[in-house]
Amino acid sequence: MNRKIRSALISVYDKSNLKPLLQTLKRNNIKIISSGGTFKEIQKLNYKCLEVSNFTGTNEILEGRVKTLHPKIYAGILNKRNDKKHLNDLKKNKFENIDLVIVNFYPFEKILKQTSKHNKIIENIDVGGPTMVRAAAKNYNDVVVITSNNQYPELIDQLKKNKGSTSLEFRKKMSSLAFTETAYYDSLISEYFNDSLDQHFPQKKMIYGNLIEQLRYGENPHQKSAIYSKNTKLDIKQIHGKPLSYNNYNDIFSALIISKSLPKNTGTVIIKHANPCGVSTLKNDVESYKAALACDPISAFGGIVSCNFKITKNLAVELNKIFLEVVIANSFDNGALKILKLKKNLRLIDASNLSQKEILKFNSINNSMIIQTEDNKIFSKNNFKIVSKRKPSKSQFNDLIFAFNICRYVKSNAIVLASDYSTIGIGSGQPSRLDSCEIAINKMNKFSKIKNKIVAASDAFFPFVDGIEKLVQSGVSAVIQPSGSIRDKEIIKFANATETVLVFSKTRHFRH
Repeated sequence: MNRKIRSALISVYDKSNLKPLLQTLKRNNIKIISSGGTFKEIQKLNYKCLEVSNFTGTNEILEGRVKTLHPKIYAGILNKRNDKKHLNDLKKNKFENIDLVIVNFYPFEKILKQTSKHNKIIENIDVGGPTMVRAAAKNYNDVVVITSNNQYPELIDQLKKNKGSTSLEFRKKMSSLAFTETAYYDSLISEYFNDSLDQHFPQKKMIYGNLIEQLRYGENPHQKSAIYSKNTKLDIKQIHGKPLSYNNYNDIFSALIISKSLPKNTGTVIIKHANPCGVSTLKNDVESYKAALACDPISAFGGIVSCNFKITKNLAVELNKIFLEVVIANSFDNGALKILKLKKNLRLIDASNLSQKEILKFNSINNSMIIQTEDNKIFSKNNFKIVSKRKPSKSQFNDLIFAFNICRYVKSNAIVLASDYSTIGIGSGQPSRLDSCEIAINKMNKFSKIKNKIVAASDAFFPFVDGIEKLVQSGVSAVIQPSGSIRDKEIIKFANATETVLVFSKTRHFRH
């Protein structure tokens, strides 16, 4: 059912693109009501407008906090045009219809990024705007609500096509967008207060995001997927290559969480199917990549490389020697770009603007979800306890911490073998910790020439001696693992008997 628009209330913070809209309203003889800065802007553009205070007969009060909160406005928006009781109420109170509500809100999200001053943030919580929008959206059968200047062209087209009227389908669509807008806005405010109170898990949890892109499909071609962000764009930027897939994003995020845990501007991470298959923090960039690749060059084929530094021409030459899906870096120099862009499908990602923040991880099924904070604890030697008679050297202890840090990002059960700040064998995702040991050892024996100074990390304690025994038999001289097993004393006894360095972590680090 089409509805004729005779009056419109406009109250917008973002006053851009008003002129073509005002031209259309004037052309259709639509009365305009407005307030504050919007009223002044409409007058400046030389269009007739009735100020809200003149419309309601009540002045703005409380420094503008109360402008549009008035029965005359809400009765004009909310009344059912075909309801006799509503019509009688309007007539009795000498109120009139408001058929079109155009509102956008105070920029709460923008202010959060600009300041930490609580009072300024509070003053940018819009009250009247969302209230009018909700009222108009509820009464979409009779009223149109517009919440973004991006919607102006569609409104203009509706008025032109329907000779000053709008269709029910259009009004319902705008209502849906309006309720999404108010929900998003309120969720921003809710999160701000929860964060200020350090409440990660309130009684009711709001999740919000902006659609960045609808992806071609999900993990498999028959699945649908999209990527959303709390911001209007991602903190990473694609600068070359074909569009990213769901699986690409999954691998990219897995790579970046490891990269950003490494020392500043140091480290190469190679990811395949969300698991690291090689990591190195050697200072020389090319050597770092070569060491990471050497851990498992077969698995690296078709994988993702994440460099926690700027990629140069010399490294780009090495990267172009194998097939990769994605290369991530803290920017690329011009020589590197020239080489890497020779492969038109290779995706290049600039992650220089990405910083490690407090992150919540989500997993869901049906109507339930589980949420946890990210495992991004920064390790120091105080987090560990040497429990063996044999003590680690300084370099050995640093290698153990390096291996343990990588281990927490490997799917459990996880075993990482390392030497000289580089992984040389990774066993991941096995139901048995012993199986993960065997996989890591087999990888090392297949690809690595290193036979000494080998350390091992386990993401959880060894429940039996057989796991650590297998590692020691393969050449491992030092092991780091969380404590907590009823057989910890047996593990320590075995380490002492074999003169193996054994270090216990105070925390466990599963990644399921």
